Amino acid sequence: MKKPQTLFFKDDGHIPNSRYPVLLYRDMAAEDGRSLVETLEALFEHNDWPVQWRGGVFDYHHFHSTAHEVLGVYDGAATLRLGGEQGEDIEVSAGDVIVLPAGTGHCRISASNDFALTAGYPRGHGDWDICRHGDYTPDVQRHIASLPRPALDPVAGEAGGVVSDWT
Repeated sequence: MKKPQTLFFKDDGHIPNSRYPVLLYRDMAAEDGRSLVETLEALFEHNDWPVQWRGGVFDYHHFHSTAHEVLGVYDGAATLRLGGEQGEDIEVSAGDVIVLPAGTGHCRISASNDFALTAGYPRGHGDWDICRHGDYTPDVQRHIASLPRPALDPVAGEAGGVVSDWT
């Protein structure tokens, strides 16, 4: 398993981001006669990040204050801005997986017509929410800071990713 790329984003006053890095795994492939989406969803489920929806990424800056999130791109390509309005544009395509710690801003800048991803959240960490700029308060910041680190990385399991990089 390749080690993920790590990206750090600081609090910009509107988007809290996280002390943990975003993890970016590239070039995941379909396995065992499954489609890419089936492969990604089985991997996330196996590592206790059950999938809750399929779709795209909103075209406005937002973050989640109640859960970490994994996004597995299974079709098309997109440019996502991570870290808020002053963040970094990241090109993603089918086979890329993004692990977003709670509080990390994300927004779709552009996407191919066939862009699609599957999304999961750590088992037992509660429901996810959608927060925008005006939702960032000291209480939200405290809640994000209190979230537990997931036991397993959604891609690498116990072998790396969240376990080794979110310390």
